[in-house]
Amino acid sequence: MHGFSAVDTTLIISMVVIYIALTTWLTIRLRSKNNSDFMQGSKSLPAIIVGLMLMSEFIGAQSTVGTAQSAFEHGIAAAWSILGAAIGYPLFGLILVKRIYKTGQVTISGAISQKYGRSTKNLVSLIMIYALLLVNTGNYVSGAAAIAAVLHVSLITAAFITAIVSTFYFGFGGMKGVAYVTIVHTAVKYFAVMAIVWVALKMTGGFTPMLHNMPKFYWTWDGTIGVGTIGAWVIGTIGTIFCTQYIIQAISSTKSANAARRSTFLACIFCIPIALGIALSGVAAKYLHPGMSSLYALPSFLKEMSPWLAAVVTTGLVASVFVSVSTVALAISSLVIKDFYIPYCNPTEKQQFRMSRILSLIIGFAPLLLVFFVPEILKLSFFTRALRLSISVVAIVAFFAPFYSSTRGANCGLLGSAILTSVWYLAGNPFGINNMYVALAAPAIIMAIDAVLPHKKAVQPTATDSLVISTANSASTHQK
Repeated sequence: MHGFSAVDTTLIISMVVIYIALTTWLTIRLRSKNNSDFMQGSKSLPAIIVGLMLMSEFIGAQSTVGTAQSAFEHGIAAAWSILGAAIGYPLFGLILVKRIYKTGQVTISGAISQKYGRSTKNLVSLIMIYALLLVNTGNYVSGAAAIAAVLHVSLITAAFITAIVSTFYFGFGGMKGVAYVTIVHTAVKYFAVMAIVWVALKMTGGFTPMLHNMPKFYWTWDGTIGVGTIGAWVIGTIGTIFCTQYIIQAISSTKSANAARRSTFLACIFCIPIALGIALSGVAAKYLHPGMSSLYALPSFLKEMSPWLAAVVTTGLVASVFVSVSTVALAISSLVIKDFYIPYCNPTEKQQFRMSRILSLIIGFAPLLLVFFVPEILKLSFFTRALRLSISVVAIVAFFAPFYSSTRGANCGLLGSAILTSVWYLAGNPFGINNMYVALAAPAIIMAIDAVLPHKKAVQPTATDSLVISTANSASTHQK
């Protein structure tokens, strides 16, 4: 790999700065002016824009750099980490979108609470906030890796840059601003990934040398990842789509339930080419630089490009960082405001809007505290999906099992699954069982056990009680 001169580095930094300035200006122009704009974009977003927003959930910095990292180590099969979304979005559109849209809620916890009540709503919200904070921790690390590779700054410095810019985007723009800036980010990001694929194939001499000189597992559908892990990825991604706060918030921003459903089909189409491109880049990086740290599989191609192309591609990778961090942080903010601040503080519309802005600063910088402790990015990514999968199980029961209405069972299922899944992940997936399967099975089993256990029944008044109540009511009426 050749390095960049001081002039080249200045060019790349300048283009990134200009891009940030332009998208900042766009954010200001399209900023949210009230709480409705901030949370839902005033239900005015076209299906294609929402489709791009949905896709961004799975091709952000964490998935982009993490999938390339996994492909470097395990083969082209790493593409399943994103292809699962191409399966999940149409299913989501067919099964749940209209039901959730018609609830009128902008949080998954709000939709579930219509069946199980406030305690379940709060528990869902807390688990989702926990998962999304970890998502952004991974986003900061993977995004910082891309920025640090070219700008020659430390990983921590790059993470701070990510936090500052992204916090401005979502804190100032809200859903309305983030939605339209996402179009720009996504276009630049798509070009960046395809440019990396083109450079990678040019450097490797095409597919043939890699096919002949690399171990065969690099080109099989399951690589060294294995059927169990791929199955867990697909299940986890589908479950994540069914309940992730930002996705619920995005579809609630469309003009109608039909538009919300169309956006999920568009998201499927957008995901497929970029999934294959990112995985191919990771495999090519292994072929070209087998001794390199896998974290830099995708950014490594930047130093093989002309300064101008490297500047554009770096800008694209930076765009993927900003859009993924912004959308996740916006979702966390919405959960805190809708599920805790409004019910307990009863604020005015103006106070809600101001608190949303204040929370933006806290939520934007909180993941930096965990940046030092992040393990392999893709493993963290799928652990956060496992946490959200358990919420999907409860949501499916809420929407499709009207006979089951136990708040106790829903709460125990959610809490038990969150604890078991976390312990299983930290223990390194004992017995070769992926934590995703724990997240899938635990809430269902706990809720099934609850269904056969006796529930405390409301005490029915006896005949004597009824007579006493009737007499007391008559006496009260007589006194009046």
